[in-house]
Amino acid sequence: MSLHLRAATPGDHNTLWSMLEPVFRAGDTYAIDPDISREDALAYWTAEHAYLAEDDGQPLGTYYIRRNQKGGGSHVCNCGYVTARGAEGRGVARAMLAHSLDEARRLGFEAMQFNFVLASNTRAVETWRRAGFAEIGRIPRAFRTSGGGETDALVMHRFLA
Repeated sequence: MSLHLRAATPGDHNTLWSMLEPVFRAGDTYAIDPDISREDALAYWTAEHAYLAEDDGQPLGTYYIRRNQKGGGSHVCNCGYVTARGAEGRGVARAMLAHSLDEARRLGFEAMQFNFVLASNTRAVETWRRAGFAEIGRIPRAFRTSGGGETDALVMHRFLA
């Protein structure tokens, strides 16, 4: 696989939506209204910096970087990642994470924080831990899955220096 990561453009909105829609509609990994409109989902995802991961023109994933908070908290960023259906298990999430760490540094951020990582998303939790993220908080039963179950949400953090 020859993964290429680049900034997403408005011309990529159909591609982004094709990856985001099934994830958001499923309601099992993001604290996003499963009925979110295409327009609102794209505005959310592309609010600051959005990226597209491709292999020979085939979209394999997308991620965003944004300030975690405004004002005094703007030196810490937050990211969200979606791997395209069928691209799971190919190292796409790890590649997007590595790219996002470099991009966050380039953009001047000093730390990265994930505010709401579902404890049940063990693949993501393990990926973030291997990349040096620490669990700094746990919110018990914070998320209700589409199947009616509940899972804890983790706050994970890493300094970028």
